[in-house]
Amino acid sequence: MNVYKNPAVDTTTEDLVRIGTAEQQNTVEYGDILFTGSSETPEECGISSVMVKHPDEPFYLNSFTIGFRLRNPSQLNPDFSKHLFRSGEMRKQINKTANGVTRFNVSKVKLADVKIPVPPLPVQEEIVRILDTFTALENELEAELAARTKQYEHYRDKLLTSTQYQHEQFGKIAKIVRGASPRPIQQFITSDNHGVNWIKIGDVSIGSKYITSTKEKITQEGAQKSRYVQPGDFVLSNSMSFGRPYIMKTDGCIHDGWLSISGFEETYLADYLYYLLSSSSVQKEFAQRASSGTVQNLNADIVKSIELPVPPREVQEQIVSILDSFDTLVNDLKSGLPAEIALRRKQYEYYRDKLLTFHPLK
Repeated sequence: MNVYKNPAVDTTTEDLVRIGTAEQQNTVEYGDILFTGSSETPEECGISSVMVKHPDEPFYLNSFTIGFRLRNPSQLNPDFSKHLFRSGEMRKQINKTANGVTRFNVSKVKLADVKIPVPPLPVQEEIVRILDTFTALENELEAELAARTKQYEHYRDKLLTSTQYQHEQFGKIAKIVRGASPRPIQQFITSDNHGVNWIKIGDVSIGSKYITSTKEKITQEGAQKSRYVQPGDFVLSNSMSFGRPYIMKTDGCIHDGWLSISGFEETYLADYLYYLLSSSSVQKEFAQRASSGTVQNLNADIVKSIELPVPPREVQEQIVSILDSFDTLVNDLKSGLPAEIALRRKQYEYYRDKLLTFHPLK
């Protein structure tokens, strides 16, 4: 996630690992170019991050990422690389290095064959100066958004953490079941209009509350071997970025990377339940109870077992009204800070792709 989220490696991370004396681990050094190794869509594979600082302590590359070190470090300015490998032209090439069906993996061999422009260093430095000006402005807006988000989360958690109401196990309030995947899934993918929506993590916009559409459909036969959900149901991711709730605005089938939550309407307003499941206290409990291993997993029994407050419906309505105002400020892509950030990012991406599109020398 450090690589995925950051064009430049976040060296303030608090993720730690214990390295045995006999282990041979790959360190990350200044100028190294890192790529994510896999994702559910080829478009999200091979996302890059560059080490633009000389690290003060050892950094190690985990097995879910791919690292490249320049044979001649003076050829590429690391700050130039952080823009270059996320540019439109480079992403077109990198996308082609991923293969898969339900999950796509980057080929390190193909990635090594990607062609990159190497302009003179003064040109690289001027491009960095221009593009960093855009990103600095975006960073200021994101810092303000982070402060507003922190304020929103404070009031959300305060409103949703109460001992004065009766608590019930979630499994007694709602029907919670795991999705199912017909296999091999590629045999059931269809372009037929009569197919059933096939819901994947990649169908969810970042920060979205709802799932409104899907990129793929499966056959009726495949749907019989999967788990059907309908508008108003919740789905909960149960691995990777587990525990994130979404409300269905369409129908379809979910694979075994999702949990389905339904039948809660007599107890909870949908919007209240969304805020409750998103709260810090519930997310923390999910994390603590998730099974240990290389990838944490949130199964249906864990979600059924958590105890949730059950306030009266009028109290739920009041809490939703308050939190909706905060949510609009920090999450609405049509107004406020997110809209401004989106415009600035679009402006940056336009000039980045203009500046980083080169014609090769003949």
